[in-house]
Amino acid sequence: MVLLFQQDTTPPSRRPAARALLPRRPVRAVAAPALGAVSALVALAAVPAVAAPAVPPPVRPEDRAGDHLTVAVQRAGSGLDGTYELLCHPDGGSHPDPAGACRALDGLTQWGRDTFAPVAPGSMCTMIYGGPATAHVTGTWAGRPVDAVYDRSNGCEIGRWDRMVPLLPKLGPA
Repeated sequence: MVLLFQQDTTPPSRRPAARALLPRRPVRAVAAPALGAVSALVALAAVPAVAAPAVPPPVRPEDRAGDHLTVAVQRAGSGLDGTYELLCHPDGGSHPDPAGACRALDGLTQWGRDTFAPVAPGSMCTMIYGGPATAHVTGTWAGRPVDAVYDRSNGCEIGRWDRMVPLLPKLGPA
């Protein structure tokens, strides 16, 4: 154990005589092993790091950040039905417009809100039928699981579908 003492800097002429006879008092005790650990860390900091590769490895499908959706569209019409894969950040997959779909989803995504939420229960919706088209979206978006069903059974559902264009196909009036 190493002891450190505080030195009295008061000039002897100003010190009381009794105090001049008192031994110095310890200020702080530092364990010798702790000093050894500190010196070892300082020595390690001086060692140069091993050269890291300048370019990250290529992105594999399993390394993607989680923005991966599967869109299954039925009864939307000729050339619109099918199952599509959508990858975002970077954009890709078999979706007809991956860049547009990813851009639209990015614009709809807000912290604390479910981008794919169903129409709220008790909503007042116009009774307009938008056709028999349905869509099922599954996967992961912004780190959260997605399992959403879309149809065009009333004005609220039509609006919900239309907000997801171009993820979902653009449809005209039924």
